[in-house]
Amino acid sequence: MADGTALDDSESESAADIQASIRTDIPHSARMYDYYLGGRTNYRPDREAADEVATVFPSVFHTALENRDFMHRATRVLARSYGIRQWLDIGTGIPTSPNLHEVAQSVAADARVVYVDYDPIVLNYARALLRSTPTGRTAYVQADATDPDSILADQTLAATLDLSRPVALSLNALLHFIPDDRDPYGIVDRLMSELPSGSALAISHCTPDFDPESWAEVVSVYRNSGTPAQVRTRKEVERFFEGYDLIEPGISVGHRWRPEETARTELPRVSDADVSLWVGVAIKP
Repeated sequence: MADGTALDDSESESAADIQASIRTDIPHSARMYDYYLGGRTNYRPDREAADEVATVFPSVFHTALENRDFMHRATRVLARSYGIRQWLDIGTGIPTSPNLHEVAQSVAADARVVYVDYDPIVLNYARALLRSTPTGRTAYVQADATDPDSILADQTLAATLDLSRPVALSLNALLHFIPDDRDPYGIVDRLMSELPSGSALAISHCTPDFDPESWAEVVSVYRNSGTPAQVRTRKEVERFFEGYDLIEPGISVGHRWRPEETARTELPRVSDADVSLWVGVAIKP
């Protein structure tokens, strides 16, 4: 895995099998997100659904960019200031460079990252996630975020991460696709229960707090496309961090969380409503 080849031919599905399982005739949330970020891994149904979202919430492109920027900043801060050297990134999505491991390994070359996603679309591009530094390691696990036990029991995870040492659990733009009836709080608690003291929890989550009418319509677009969705208020997002020590500046709108750490040189002027993300990073006591 150190050379970025954690998925060999015997471990991965054939390209034909993967492609056969990917529906390109219906919208898909990962490809819609790729479109928001200006990527090319999307099809007409994805673009049409994404454009429908943009019609009711034109700032969705800012939301996506600020989400990626938060992930980069949080990873950099945890590696540099908190000594984190291991990450479990769930809900990875279609790779967009720099990926989490590239950011982490730019600070600490020996950083280890396990990416987790259930989607065959992501598996199709997983090799882009496995280009580790020689001293670090990266791996990919295909598993369902709503089944944390299957993630924790995966042999690839066990071979890559040492769960006796601190791990950062990274849940970026994931939990708003897990409605309450799938017990998102229980999922986070289960995952964090296996991580030792000094581990971290990083979350970004879309919110209706600044524009409830528009976000109700956004949720409807996703649900009508077949994707479960539930945006949450600040109070509801805070609940994910109960029992953990939030690092400064606590729960913040995405672009306000340590903006000095942003690598992008050209930053648009955006409002809290434009971003509509609650984010936070906490350390397990």
